[in-house]
Amino acid sequence: MALMKVKFDQKKRVKLAQGLWLMNWFSVLAGIVIGSLGLFLKIELRKRSDVMNNSESHFVPNSLIGMGVLSCVFNSLAGKICYDALDPAKYAKWKPWLKLYLAICILFNVGLFLVALCCFLLRGSLESTLAHGLKNGMKYYRDTDTPGRCFMKKTVDLLQIEFKCCGNNGFRDWFEIQWISNRYLDFSSKEVKDRIKSNVDGRYLVDGVPFSCCNPSSPRPCIQYQITNNSAHYSYDHQTEELNLWVRGCRVALLSYYGSLMNSMGAVTLLVWLLEVAITVGLRYLHTALDGVPNPEEPECESEGWLLEKSVPETWKAFLENLKKLGKGNQVDAEAADAGQAPEAG
Repeated sequence: MALMKVKFDQKKRVKLAQGLWLMNWFSVLAGIVIGSLGLFLKIELRKRSDVMNNSESHFVPNSLIGMGVLSCVFNSLAGKICYDALDPAKYAKWKPWLKLYLAICILFNVGLFLVALCCFLLRGSLESTLAHGLKNGMKYYRDTDTPGRCFMKKTVDLLQIEFKCCGNNGFRDWFEIQWISNRYLDFSSKEVKDRIKSNVDGRYLVDGVPFSCCNPSSPRPCIQYQITNNSAHYSYDHQTEELNLWVRGCRVALLSYYGSLMNSMGAVTLLVWLLEVAITVGLRYLHTALDGVPNPEEPECESEGWLLEKSVPETWKAFLENLKKLGKGNQVDAEAADAGQAPEAG
C-alpha cells in the first residue's frame, strides 16, 4: 500500500509544478546566501589564522560554500524540471532520470543537515585551536626581529584591543612568559640580572602586561607594570582594581564571537534544509502523479501521487534485499574472475 497517497487532477498538478518552480528559485537564492555566509566565515577565520593552531576550523566554512554551490546547481535543475513538467513532450526526456535525481536530492539533504549540525557541534575543536594558537602567539610576541614572527606583536595587540581581552585565559597569562624582547633589556642592571637568575629557564618574567590590555574605561591611568604590587602605586589594590585591565581572556572572547557566527549560520542552514526537504517531497509527489496519469494524451484525467510505493517496513525490506543481491552479484563476479585466472596459472 502506497504511503501518504494523494489524488491529483490537472489543475492540482499544474499548481504543484508552478509552486515547486517558485520554491526552487527561492532555494537558489538561499544557496547563494549559504555560500556567502561560508565565505564570510572563512575570511573572518583567515584574518586571525596567526593565532589559530591548525586549519580544522575551516571545515565548516568550506562545507557551507560547497553546499551553497550544490544548492544553486540542484535547484536550478529542479526548477527546469518543474517548468518542463507542464508540457508532456518536454517532461518525457526527464522521466527516466527523475528517480536518480530524487535519490541525489535525498543525499544532498542529508549532507546539508550534517553541515548544519557541524555549525553547532564544532565549538570544541575551535576552542582547542584557539587555545594553542593564542599560546603560541603570546610566546612569539617578543620576536619583533625574527623573520616570520615580526608581525606577531602587532597581531596580538590589535586582537586584544578589538575584542577587549587580555592573554589566553586572562591577563595573568602574561606573567608566565617573557614578552619583552632582550633587545630592550639592560643586562647591566641588577634588577634585570636578579630576575633572570631567579628563573630556572633564564627568562625575564614580570608581573606586567602589554599596553593593549589596558581598559580605556578605567578612571585612573593604566597600570601595566607591577600589577600585583600594591605598594608600588598610590591608593591601589590589585584584587579590586579589575577595571584597570581587560579581565576576559582572548580565547573566550574569540570563541564567543565565532560561536555566535556559527550558531547563526547553523540556524540559517537548518531553515534552508527544511525548504529543501519540502521541495524533495513535492518533486516526489509531482513525479508519481505524472507517472500515474492513465492516458498522457488526456491530461485532464485524475492520477495518484505518493511518497513511497509501499509502506516503510516493506520499502526497507526491499532495500536490504537489493543490497544482498548486489553483494551476491559482486561475489559471483569475483569467483568467476578467479576461476578464469586459474587455468592461465596452470
